[in-house]
Amino acid sequence: MTACASLSIEPAEVLTSSPLPQLRRLMVTATDHEVVISGRVTSYYMKQLAQEAVRSSLGARRLRNNVEVRPH
Repeated sequence: MTACASLSIEPAEVLTSSPLPQLRRLMVTATDHEVVISGRVTSYYMKQLAQEAVRSSLGARRLRNNVEVRPH
C-alpha cells in the first residue's frame, strides 16, 4: 500500500458502509493499479451509485465496473 492510499478510505469500505443494502452486498477487489466492482443490483441507477461512491477512493487506479443489472 502506498502512503497516499493509506490516507484515504479504501474502495471496499466505501460500499460496506453505504446506507443502501444493494451496495453493501457488492464485491470490491483492489490492486495497486485497478479497482473492480462486481455483483448484482436491480437497476442501472444502483450500478451508477456504486461506481460514483467508489470513484473518490481510486487515487491513480483504474475503475472497472462489472456489476450486473438484474431487475426483480
